[in-house]
Amino acid sequence: MAEKISKDMTLGDVVAKFPETVPLMLKFDLHCAGCHIAAYETLEQGAKAHRMSEETLEKLLAEMNKAIEKKD
Repeated sequence: MAEKISKDMTLGDVVAKFPETVPLMLKFDLHCAGCHIAAYETLEQGAKAHRMSEETLEKLLAEMNKAIEKKD
């Protein structure tokens, strides 16, 4: 089974493992991909810092996982 992106993963890990998800982060106004904090901050922490709702975060995760499934 392929790895799935979760809100507990650091932004740095997601960008390193799945660079194709960066445009989706930008689409959802999560401009953390190049931030120096990204190595330590989880997707959930980044989303909360940018006042993203839980519902929007779940939509982002769904789109990101759909994008990485296409890669397989």
